[in-house]
Amino acid sequence: MQVNSEPTTQPAAAGSADMPPAVVSQLSAGDAEKAAALRKMKLVALGLLIAMAIIFVFSFALQKEYPWLQYVRAAAEGGMVGALADWFAVTALFKYPMGLKIPHTAIIPRRKDQIGASLGEFVETNFLSEDVVQDKLASINLAQKAGEWLSGPGGAERVAKEGAAVIRGAFKVLKDDDVQSVIEGMVRRHVLAPPWGPPVGRMAERIFADGHHHKLVDLLVDRTADWVTDNHETVSRLVSDRSPQWVPSFVDGLVGDKVYVEILKFTRAVQSDPDHQVRQSIDKYLTSLALDLQHDPAMIARAEGIKNQVLGDPEVRELATRTWGTIKAALLTAVDDPDSELTVKFKAAVRDFGSRLVNDTELAGKVNAWIGDAAGYLVKTYRSDIAGVITDTVARWDAEETSQKIELQVGKDLQYIRINGTVVGSLAGLAIFALAHLVFG
Repeated sequence: MQVNSEPTTQPAAAGSADMPPAVVSQLSAGDAEKAAALRKMKLVALGLLIAMAIIFVFSFALQKEYPWLQYVRAAAEGGMVGALADWFAVTALFKYPMGLKIPHTAIIPRRKDQIGASLGEFVETNFLSEDVVQDKLASINLAQKAGEWLSGPGGAERVAKEGAAVIRGAFKVLKDDDVQSVIEGMVRRHVLAPPWGPPVGRMAERIFADGHHHKLVDLLVDRTADWVTDNHETVSRLVSDRSPQWVPSFVDGLVGDKVYVEILKFTRAVQSDPDHQVRQSIDKYLTSLALDLQHDPAMIARAEGIKNQVLGDPEVRELATRTWGTIKAALLTAVDDPDSELTVKFKAAVRDFGSRLVNDTELAGKVNAWIGDAAGYLVKTYRSDIAGVITDTVARWDAEETSQKIELQVGKDLQYIRINGTVVGSLAGLAIFALAHLVFG
């Protein structure tokens, strides 16, 4: 693509702006409009040059017959000079004029890497500044705007929809075996590797010291008393079954009744007396057990043995598989159903958070400060990398492609230089000739 090829009356293909067909086929709709506008301005500038040339020829041929045409000739002559000079200047930016490798021409193709580096440095210095970014973010009150959007119609629904898409995408990318291996490793590291005895003992000691176990003891005693009350025959049969065969049956009945009555009295005494000796014995035993779990190596080893029996390798793998399967199924079901409890509560939480950002100035100020600090840190840390994207991108461009891209963006405005040069040249030529004629006659 050329901002201005050498003067010609041959029109370029419509909307192409003198670009190669391969480039034209890749243009977007917006770039195609720019290419068409660039071609139009080129034709206007070229038309002015041709008009100046025609006026010059006729005025030069008829100036002896009509002396006043000398002024027209001078104006046309100056216009042509200005048009050609500015055509050369504009063309020299993007190519060698008429293919001649004149020094200091084809500036953009030859110096694209330096231009890219300078552009990257300019952006880094003037835009990727910590103070500039933080001031801009502070001026727009991003937290309040985000809050208005989140609390408004459609905001929470959009967040929920995008979040559901992210979750579904994550489940498609994640492999079940890998996730289960991670869960299994976490269980082994954080659940199985640490000894259970001391932490269980400490927790039990606090529970027993606060008396929280008394309700459990009451429940066990109550259930025992109820069972004894309802099972008179069972107790009597147990006594008779264990007595010698030579003992008469009526004696077995008497002994069984006596044993039942004593057991019933004993259980009811334990049930009714909070300070019964049995209760105190249970408290002492449990307290001793809690201390042994913390300090007795033998008891700690027994607890570890129980742990290893309950959670061996097969059990841990099954636990990891079942945990991941449950989480995955629950989340997929929830995100696929817009009326699920999880989705409804998530949307409500998003709206509530948005309302708080709008109404709570202190919270909005903190969020704005966090965003500003985060953006400032990112800019401060990665400003060179961000600006390097510009430099590296321009460096990867082909020289001709770079020239075409830049011309497509600014070429239309550059054609005004040619038009202005034609007009200014005409006025300058007319003024110089008139002044010389006035002075020298």
